[in-house]
This record gives sequence, structure tokens and C-alpha cells, in this order.
Amino acid sequence: MKNLKPFLVISLCLLAINSYSQSGTIADAFSKSYASEKKSDYKGAATLLKTVYDKSSYEINLRLGWLTYKAGAYAESESYYQLAINLKPGAIEARLGYIYPAYALGNMNEVVEQYTKTLIIDPQNTTANYEMGLIAYNKKDYQVAYKYFDKVVTLYPFTYDALIMLAWSNYQLGKKDTATVLFNRVLCLSPNDSSAVEGLSLIKK
Repeated sequence: MKNLKPFLVISLCLLAINSYSQSGTIADAFSKSYASEKKSDYKGAATLLKTVYDKSSYEINLRLGWLTYKAGAYAESESYYQLAINLKPGAIEARLGYIYPAYALGNMNEVVEQYTKTLIIDPQNTTANYEMGLIAYNKKDYQVAYKYFDKVVTLYPFTYDALIMLAWSNYQLGKKDTATVLFNRVLCLSPNDSSAVEGLSLIKK
């Protein structure tokens, strides 16, 4: 048994060295991929990460999802983001990332699905609420749009994008007094804002 101890120590040391070396290689690949991305060489950046690809790595799949999207390989991007989602289903960043290639491919059902699942995980997520509001507004479903925009404005009362859309949602619903207040609030945030000025002019007619 005594003879086994040196062997065990050596084995553990070799395992630690190998693990450190592998980790260093992955970190190096990430570092080089960032340098390539900075030069807008997204395909090259993705290729660098593929040399250390590990299907069970959330981080590599997430990064490859982004790089392949930027390279215009949208279907490939979706597959990497989906792998990241499968590895960490409670994470939001992979779901929001998936939306980029899905939108580029015109897969609006998938876009809505990921925003919906994001809101199940985090009902207060401002990105998902705002984007779902836009989708509803563009469908002229102003009541649903109002619900989403109102949630964002409740969290961030003086933020332009949600505030102007909440004002327009109220206008479309015939709530002109509330819309007037909101359009004027927008003007405090963005003086002479063309959208707010247009809204107020329509109300005065």
C-alpha cells in the first residue's frame, strides 16, 4: 500500500497539470477569438473556438452562437444557442441570444417563444417585456401592448423607448388624457421629440 501513495500523488499531479493545460488552451482560444471579433473576422473567431469545442460547455456554445450569428450563419447560430439553453435552461442570456438568429430567419414564433419563456423565468425582464410589447403593438393588439409597456415604465418611469410606446398605446386605446400626460413626459426626457409632438398634435385635432 505504501508503494501506491507515490503513484497516486503523481497521478493526481498529472491530472491537475492536464486540467490546467486544457483550461489554459480554452482560455487562449477565447482570447484569440475576441481579437478576431474586434477585427470583424467573426468566422475566424468561431473557427478558433471550434478547435477546443466541447458540446457540454455552456460558455463555448453561447459564444459560438453569437459569433456564427455575426458571421451570417443563422441556422448554425440557433443550434449553438439551443445547446446552451439545454445546458442551462434557467439562464436568460442564451434565450435572448437565440432571438437574434431566429429573427434574422423570420422565425417569429420562435422569437415569441423565447421571450415568453424568459418572462416565465423573470417576469420583470425589461427587454422581453418591451419587445413583446412591440410585437403586440405591430399586430395592433394595443391592450396587450399596453400591458407590457406599462410594466417596463413601472420599473423605469423615465426611460424613452417604453415611455413613448406606452403613450402611443394609450392613444390607440382612446385614453387621450393619459396619452397627453405621457407624451409631455417624453418631451421632458427628449425635448422636441418628433414622435411625442406628433402624438400631441393628433390629440388636439
